[in-house]
Amino acid sequence: MSENILTLIYILASVSFIVGLKMLSHPLTARKGNLMAATGMTIAILATIFLYRDPSGQKLHNHVWIFLGLLIGTVAGTIAAKRVKMTSMPEMVSLFNGMGGACAALISLVEYDHWQKSLAGTVPEGFSGIMIIILIGLIIGTISFSGSIIAWGKLNGSIKDYSFKSQQIISMGLMVIILFLAVYVMKDPNRVFTFYLLFTVCILYGVLFVMPIGGADMPVVISLLNSFTGVAAACGGFLYDNKVMLTGGVLVGAAGTLLTILMCKAMNRSLKNVLIGAFGSSAASSSESLTQGAFKEISLSDAATLMNFSNKVMIVPGYGLAVAQAQHTCHELEKMLAEKGVEVKYAIHPVAGRMPGHMNVLLAEADVNYDKLLEMEQANDEFKNTDVVLILGANDVVNPAAKSDPSSPIFGMPILEVEQARHVIVNKRSMKPGYAGIENGLFFQPKTSMLFGDAKKVLQDLCAEIKSM
Repeated sequence: MSENILTLIYILASVSFIVGLKMLSHPLTARKGNLMAATGMTIAILATIFLYRDPSGQKLHNHVWIFLGLLIGTVAGTIAAKRVKMTSMPEMVSLFNGMGGACAALISLVEYDHWQKSLAGTVPEGFSGIMIIILIGLIIGTISFSGSIIAWGKLNGSIKDYSFKSQQIISMGLMVIILFLAVYVMKDPNRVFTFYLLFTVCILYGVLFVMPIGGADMPVVISLLNSFTGVAAACGGFLYDNKVMLTGGVLVGAAGTLLTILMCKAMNRSLKNVLIGAFGSSAASSSESLTQGAFKEISLSDAATLMNFSNKVMIVPGYGLAVAQAQHTCHELEKMLAEKGVEVKYAIHPVAGRMPGHMNVLLAEADVNYDKLLEMEQANDEFKNTDVVLILGANDVVNPAAKSDPSSPIFGMPILEVEQARHVIVNKRSMKPGYAGIENGLFFQPKTSMLFGDAKKVLQDLCAEIKSM
């Protein structure tokens, strides 16, 4: 009876994952979707603890340790989520993803130890299938863990880009070694030293895989590592014959893979280059470090006047907006301009803010109408009919070198074509290059004006100027 109830709960939890994932596709339903999926997972965990029985009919024991672990994880996760700033969200996602990969790898380590001790020097028929799942979970989970930790360090600035000669060859060589060791262990599961050597090599590969990758390409890496963790978790579901764990892992793996493909397209990168690493490194991005001419500044009063008497204004949010926590002030400016008859919309690049969806989340937090958020293709169609484009901290996603300079490391990357507008106002703290580390020729074009300062302070002053008109 309890087995049937557990199966029914697993089905309901799996449905909650699917529906919740669907609801995440729109800001208006994203919060409810997240809560729905989390509720489904909570019920599935509790059902597993109290209803699951192993093949011998034994229930789970050590409830004190289980709930102590749940309590520690819940408290730590809640505190971290409450304290994290929106600008630090990408590195938190990477860190949490790494923890998921570590859990999947630990499952493989524990299950290998369990099975290896129970073999007593023999290899029963049908064990190869179990061993394949253990090895896949170990390899993918370990790479996801070590790679995510490096990505976390690079995103928060504690780890710098690093590459060396023949790095791609060495990475590919490590992949071959990983495959060789996996086959070697699969043929004889009693090779304990080789198994743990495989674990060590996977950690090294994960580090070398992410280390040389430049900051501008980090969204692709985060998405790919996320899909790795999902696949590794699905392997755990196979091992334990746990349907809800399998479903969750498959959903994360599939969603992460699709997002990776979309990010590769948005960043003009091939998936092959992602897998062998060493793309978008700082060494490559240094090719455009020379100043391309003189820039001109615009005063707050002139910028306010220009926007106040425009018919249409397009706002391009970027990481500078997130750093300044200026999304609410930006919304105030939008409402103020709308009251004066100015049409205001937002142009959103897929990877603005170092993470897919970062800008959408920021603006949704400020209650910006979702209908005002235009995707890149839509925005590019409307720029030619726009009087003023206000760029708030965005850099690489509006860099025309992506279209005009074949030597640029971002050449071919789809961008927001803001230069089509009649006037472009760029708000930055300074003329320093953006996250990709390359100069932006847009800042030196005749129709572009620079408005220096903290995004929040600049927007507040613009609101005050427009209000006085």
